[in-house]
Amino acid sequence: MATTYDSPSEYIKHHLAFNVSEVGGSTFHLDSVVTSVILGIIGIGFMWLVTRKATTGVPSKTQAFIELSIGFVNDQVKGMYHGTSQWVAPIALTVFVWTTLMNAMDFLPVDIMATIYGWFGIHQWRSVPTADVNTTFALALVVFGLMILFGIKSKGLGGWTKELFVAPFGGNPILWPFNFLFNLIEFVSKPLSHSLRLYGNIYAGEIIFLLLGMWAASGLAGTIFSGVLNLGWAIFHILIVLLQAYIFMMLTIVYLAMAEESH
Repeated sequence: MATTYDSPSEYIKHHLAFNVSEVGGSTFHLDSVVTSVILGIIGIGFMWLVTRKATTGVPSKTQAFIELSIGFVNDQVKGMYHGTSQWVAPIALTVFVWTTLMNAMDFLPVDIMATIYGWFGIHQWRSVPTADVNTTFALALVVFGLMILFGIKSKGLGGWTKELFVAPFGGNPILWPFNFLFNLIEFVSKPLSHSLRLYGNIYAGEIIFLLLGMWAASGLAGTIFSGVLNLGWAIFHILIVLLQAYIFMMLTIVYLAMAEESH
């Protein structure tokens, strides 16, 4: 709990510490990796169970919710993607569900979760994967790789490579370096902006929860005040959690659509 820490900075520093694992000379944030994988399995498993039990008759509330979610994602894809790939909608749905689940881990009370982890001998474990820039950047890099694959599939390797040097300023050989530099900046900026937007918002939300939680160290009145503030912020944070997952999904659709378009 917050009262066991000597200072607010020590409290925040402890809760923001990653569970680090060294493998083959590389450093991994074990908490981010494990939590992401577990939430991915939960998300896929939940969708699979619902679709497996789906009926053509009157749907259950859960089935109706899933159908509405799938229909919503399909509508977003149809409005922005005009290619022939059948993978864009499943990718977008997967991104939305997985990112929402990872963002939603921010609602878990940090002190209570720290106590539970302590029962298993785990003293450093961050529950919110998207508050780790490594997680959001990894997601963005996957989308970036898909964007390149979509572009090559649509235009061919030669056409995709040619476009790097002749667009957007023209095919004059003098302009090739400028075209390539312009496209390089565009390529680099996409995964950076894609990842940092999600990370920044979720990390800020995590920090606010920690700051509000420190009020509990000032006695009963502080605990009650902290609880009220945390509840208010949690209600508002629902919007942030869903909105950031939605934005991440929409940018994924936009980037894949842009990859197949010619400059």
